[in-house]
Amino acid sequence: MSSTTKIEPIGAVRERVLATLRQDIIAGRLRPGDRLVERELAERLGVSRVPVREAIRALVVEGFVHFESARRTVVRRLTPADVKELFELREALEVYAAGLAAARATPEDLAEVERLLDQAATATEAGDAETITDVNSRLHDRIIAMAGNNLLIEALEPVAGRLRWMTRRNEEWPQLLVEHRELYEAIASGDPTRAKSHALAHVRTNYRSTVRQLFGEDAEQGPADQTPADQGPPDQGPPDQSPADQGPV
Repeated sequence: MSSTTKIEPIGAVRERVLATLRQDIIAGRLRPGDRLVERELAERLGVSRVPVREAIRALVVEGFVHFESARRTVVRRLTPADVKELFELREALEVYAAGLAAARATPEDLAEVERLLDQAATATEAGDAETITDVNSRLHDRIIAMAGNNLLIEALEPVAGRLRWMTRRNEEWPQLLVEHRELYEAIASGDPTRAKSHALAHVRTNYRSTVRQLFGEDAEQGPADQTPADQGPPDQGPPDQSPADQGPV
């Protein structure tokens, strides 16, 4: 009896290779400065060099790797400026999204966030860094989706992978879990001002933690330090205005 072998379409191969390499970078299996050699990667992944070459080009566009020379491609080394710029974008969009989520979340949305928090608690107790990163990323994605604004999703999509890669270095996991629970409770309260305040505090705390983990130093002036003069502490909530109305951050 004859059997047929299903041939994977070249597009699917390329996406599989891209997803694998991206996750290898996010999880730290490929580290900053590591060289990406087409031949070696093709052998390891069991594919031709063509989808590997295309995946590497896509990773360049996504900001994970860069060409040091015509023949040398390496995983990008993040700089303090990279971190600051990405967190400025995250602050502007995620804080606004949290306010919308508080106004628009359904009971089903909130139940899903609770499930993710339970998963995060289990992973935190086990010290499972990769699962913590994955679950926390899905939690933030869920909050963005709860905002009900497709343009927000589209604005964050190009940098979502880099944010996940960056925040993966933050190993202050118990504190992250506490902050995520507080953010959930603020959103569940239905109070947009409270939700935005907790989201802002969370992003800025995460910024400081990420800079410490990446560079072993305190953050210079940036998203974590530029609190508007008219904004009270997190429990009081910021003025009820969007990031666009708050002036530069």
